[in-house]
Amino acid sequence: MVFSSLIFLFLFLPLSLIAYYFSKNKNWVLLISSMIFYSFGGIKFIYVIIGLTFISYIGGLLVDSSKTNLTRRLSLVGTISLQLIILILFKYTNFIIDIINNVSNFDLRVVNIVLPIGISFYTFQLISYVVDVYREDCEVQKSFAKLLLYSSLFHQCIAGPIVRYQDIAEQMEYRKVTAGMINRGINRFCIGLAKKAILANHLASLADTLLPTTIDGMKTSSVVGLWLGLAMYMLQIYMDFSAYSDMAIGLGLMVGFKYRENFDYPYMSKSVSEFWRRWHISLGSFFRDYVYIPMGGNQLGLGRTILNLFIVWALTGLWHGAAYNYLLWGVYFFIFITIEKLFASKRVGKRGKGISHIYLLIVVLFGWLLFRYSDLNLMFGVLKGMFGAGDLPFMDLRTSLLLQNNVFFIIVAIVGSTAIVKLLDDILSDLSSRYGWIANMTMTFEVVAIPVILIVSVISLVGNSYNPFIYFQF
Repeated sequence: MVFSSLIFLFLFLPLSLIAYYFSKNKNWVLLISSMIFYSFGGIKFIYVIIGLTFISYIGGLLVDSSKTNLTRRLSLVGTISLQLIILILFKYTNFIIDIINNVSNFDLRVVNIVLPIGISFYTFQLISYVVDVYREDCEVQKSFAKLLLYSSLFHQCIAGPIVRYQDIAEQMEYRKVTAGMINRGINRFCIGLAKKAILANHLASLADTLLPTTIDGMKTSSVVGLWLGLAMYMLQIYMDFSAYSDMAIGLGLMVGFKYRENFDYPYMSKSVSEFWRRWHISLGSFFRDYVYIPMGGNQLGLGRTILNLFIVWALTGLWHGAAYNYLLWGVYFFIFITIEKLFASKRVGKRGKGISHIYLLIVVLFGWLLFRYSDLNLMFGVLKGMFGAGDLPFMDLRTSLLLQNNVFFIIVAIVGSTAIVKLLDDILSDLSSRYGWIANMTMTFEVVAIPVILIVSVISLVGNSYNPFIYFQF
């Protein structure tokens, strides 16, 4: 089940909220709701999330009760190792088999394994919990049901953001839902739904139309079509993932949880390093705090810093998928971040902001080309086609018509990926605090706009079977 499905919007969400608001034991209602929600992705996978949570539960208790540093460390390492082994078995078994077959004379058969939805997200959450108990950044959770609630909260367990236990531990025990929080939650959810249903889905359709899926499909492409298609994919992946984060944050507010932001207008960045501080913030901070810094960060000399960065970015790529293109995608960004750290950190700020911004957008655009294509031959074919190789026409009729028919929509999507709307909102908020009539106009507009956005989003979803979430595969 996805947040942008009609069954979620008109059945699951209202029923779960009614049960939550009128129940005495709200955590149990949330836990049952989360288990029902997760079961839509496969009832058998409930055992996976319960099992991984149980490992963290026992691991946390062992770490907390250990009397010596050695036993504490062994409990931590054993727990994390077991969790990672399970993640690897589900997600990377066939990738490892493929590597073995390629570098040896073996001919191992691939295994039919279905990847549990969201396993990468909740595994990282559970790892962060045990590490934080070890570091004494949070108290151990002695209730298995509450730890399971933390790992399975349907707002964010299948596509993030990656929520740390220490951030919501107190909220799980004591939280109060106010009318203001519900209002902000509904507004945030509806905005996210619109980004997904109206913008991301249509951008996905344009990208899939313009970008070939086979080598033979290149014959019907054009140079402008390939560039435009990749640009549409670039906008789609931001709208898609940030929309899910918006909806997750909104759903959390409706029941009293305050999750951290996961995106900060990353396409407004002026360097690759800045981009990754703004994109998927919860994943970046996880690798920083639980991998990069524990390995020594940048405190052990230049060579070790570069090695640490390489490990982090290789893992970042592999986290997104068990395929060579994801590994290359991670290494690709490692190269640019290393170059910036070694040579360009002081120059980036001195260059013109426009030049720095264009540089960032070009680097990220080609990064998404790596991200999209697991078939490396096809990816290189598209790359060459973008620069005119293969006798492709510069422009074809299909691309011209698509561009003309969607130019207004593309402009809206571009504006929506910038901070322009937020800037206008901040200006209106400032003026509203000074002038009552502006406050009344703003409130009236909000009361009218949110239902309209919801209605248009639902209309976009009705009869539209094309409604994927890119990050569900991770």
